[in-house]
Amino acid sequence: MNTPELTGFTGFTGRTAIVTGASRGIGLAIAQTLAAGGANVILTSRTREHADEAAKQVSGPAGTAAVGYQAHATDEEAARACVDFAVERFGSLDILVNNAGTNPAYGPLIDIEKSRFAKTLDTNLWGPILWTSLAVKAWMGEHGGAVVNTASIGGIQVAANLGVYNASKAALIHVTKQLALELAPKVRVNGVAPAIERTRLAEGLFAGREDAVAATYPLGRIGEPDDVASAVAFLASDAAAWITGETLTIDGGALLGQAGA
Repeated sequence: MNTPELTGFTGFTGRTAIVTGASRGIGLAIAQTLAAGGANVILTSRTREHADEAAKQVSGPAGTAAVGYQAHATDEEAARACVDFAVERFGSLDILVNNAGTNPAYGPLIDIEKSRFAKTLDTNLWGPILWTSLAVKAWMGEHGGAVVNTASIGGIQVAANLGVYNASKAALIHVTKQLALELAPKVRVNGVAPAIERTRLAEGLFAGREDAVAATYPLGRIGEPDDVASAVAFLASDAAAWITGETLTIDGGALLGQAGA
């Protein structure tokens, strides 16, 4: 089953977005959706090559731009420079999507090394706080804006061997609410919580058994990056102008199936 072509969300003309972790998968799909809606988009990645290559794949209406920028999610100096670049190059920073994430700590929670625990929390939790802080202080705090954090249904449920990752995403869901309270009314902060999506990062979770995994979802398929991108675009748009502090579950009904088990 193919996801429908995204034809909505045309209200981003004149706005500027930063999408972290945008070199592939969900981040790249988010960048493309925002660009298609008229936004200028800055795509970050840990490497210049990957950032620039991703930007070449993104296109929007005439007069818009997609720019790659090398910045690790937890590198404060690079993050500050990226935020400043957005404001200087495009004159505003209206949308921030904290999409960068990592999962180096696979296994039972009691066996995880402290260094892997710290890396996971640093990227998945501190990173979004850092980028949001910089965006608010550079532009959004005075002029307004929308922040969207990429969490996971792992932040809502438990799963074997994913304890550190899921804990980081549960914390991010809480931080989304906390920031929404602290930054209102100028800045809206929301999140998305995807299930398994068809990305390289998640491929190991369904490789060789895609039909069986798809059958566990009430909607009968594995998610696509565009499924998440369309939800992010909605939350970043004026259509969600009275929504803040929410994390939207994008899971094909997966949690419904668990609730009924």
